[in-house]
Amino acid sequence: MLRMKGLAGYRFRRQHCVGGYILDFYCPAHRLAVELDGGQHNDPTQSGLDRLRTLKLNELGIRVLRFWDDDVLKHTDVVALDILGHLENTEPPP
Repeated sequence: MLRMKGLAGYRFRRQHCVGGYILDFYCPAHRLAVELDGGQHNDPTQSGLDRLRTLKLNELGIRVLRFWDDDVLKHTDVVALDILGHLENTEPPP
């Protein structure tokens, strides 16, 4: 869905490195990261690390969207519309 400009022409990089983190997907034009979380992210320790990661990425000017793997697989259209909404309703950074 995000590869090859498949989402309304927006360009995403897969497995992009920023600030020591490897992002699942990253749209450089809008400084938007899309992270896909599996069941291990339910673990309290892991969810705390996820929050810290999001805060650090926010400090670098990157917005982070998180989706459960299950939702991506079962409700792909809903996830795509959510991502598209974030891209179209915010100004790209200078």
